[in-house]
Amino acid sequence: MPSASARYQTVDWYDLPRYYDIVNEQGTKEEASFLEALHELHGTKRKSPRRVLEPACGTGRLMREFARRGWDVEGTDLNEHMVAYTKRRQERANLPGTVALGDMAHVTSAKRFDLAHVLVSTWHYLLDEKSARSNLESVAACLRKGGLYVIGLHLCDYTIEQTGRERWVGVRGGTKVVWNINSWPADVKRRTERLRSRLVIEEKGETKRYETEWDFRTYDARQLRRLLRSVPALELVACYDFMYDIEESRELDDSQSDIVLVLKKR
Repeated sequence: MPSASARYQTVDWYDLPRYYDIVNEQGTKEEASFLEALHELHGTKRKSPRRVLEPACGTGRLMREFARRGWDVEGTDLNEHMVAYTKRRQERANLPGTVALGDMAHVTSAKRFDLAHVLVSTWHYLLDEKSARSNLESVAACLRKGGLYVIGLHLCDYTIEQTGRERWVGVRGGTKVVWNINSWPADVKRRTERLRSRLVIEEKGETKRYETEWDFRTYDARQLRRLLRSVPALELVACYDFMYDIEESRELDDSQSDIVLVLKKR
């Protein structure tokens, strides 16, 4: 299990939206282009008005990109700091869009959408089957017929016994953010995976260090297929990996960890 370090201040790193935005903005245009391509290939193909919904929108980086491309955008997030940051960025960029506090387990909207998405494994925060099913059903209720719900996540290999590590670096102006993520072997019985995020921020001649720990819900391909079958409003029409290549689909199997599910409203 992870051990505490006196060098790092314990925080919820979602309370630090600017640093989160800096390290995550890489690839935003590519992700938006991939989602648009999915809309054209598998979705409603509607040209106007095109509407996109993002539960757990974080800092709104994809909301802003879609708004620039002429989409009607709406997002929710459970963290008030993320929502406030997203609103400020939308306003400063003079971009339309709606963002509000909201739980991704219970998504609601007065509008109906052509596309909804939850990428970069955010869906793993739904820590039990009931919450995951509620997310799928409530998002489906917000989609037009033929609309898509795109989910990016990592499949779990329950046989792995060693820790994993990822490292990301982002720079904006005079601020550099180094993001290290450690993961520990999954608890097979509880179907959870323990993770630790450590941020090292260099800014204005100072170095700040923050640490966050949390649990993710785990799925292998069999567990995921079983969950999807329990929500008949959505049909699995394609799978991809995190390279976001529209020409390279894959199967829902355990051959590799990262997978993008393309679910279509029946």
